Amino acid sequence: MHILGRLLPDNQFVAHGLTRFYGIGEVTAHRICARYLIHDRCKIGKLTPVQVTALTAFLSAPSNIPDAPWQPVAHPLFCPPPITEPIGLARRFKKPFAKKEAGEKSTNPLQNLRIESDLKREIRENIAHQRMIGSYVGRRHAMGLPVRGQSTRRNSKTAKKLNRVERRG
Repeated sequence: MHILGRLLPDNQFVAHGLTRFYGIGEVTAHRICARYLIHDRCKIGKLTPVQVTALTAFLSAPSNIPDAPWQPVAHPLFCPPPITEPIGLARRFKKPFAKKEAGEKSTNPLQNLRIESDLKREIRENIAHQRMIGSYVGRRHAMGLPVRGQSTRRNSKTAKKLNRVERRG
């Protein structure tokens, strides 16, 4: 099955197959599956057309997808106490991802998700900014040396070889 130009094998679990997209790891893949009610052991070939369409729409523009409807989950043996006075659901249950005001960021981790070219562009811009302001990290990027405090006594040749294509430009 092809989703956004990526070939996902039919016999692979959905949560593992989503990690083929740049910027989606195991935890994010499980959150996406939970968001669209896809079981952990569901394989890509067993997805319904509705689920495939929903995944494709989400992966193409994660920030444009509205929050999932919030539903409280209770233990199967849970028996709620008798209600003596009417209490609205808003007071009884606290919503984890309440609507924020215009200036605030959403606490929903999937709302701010960036994948593929958007994430690569953001990383490139961050590196260019570090180089432009002349920070230590920017100079290390420009020289092709290890950036995060690694030893350079033995591995600088490898770092130069690996960093040359990605960070110079």
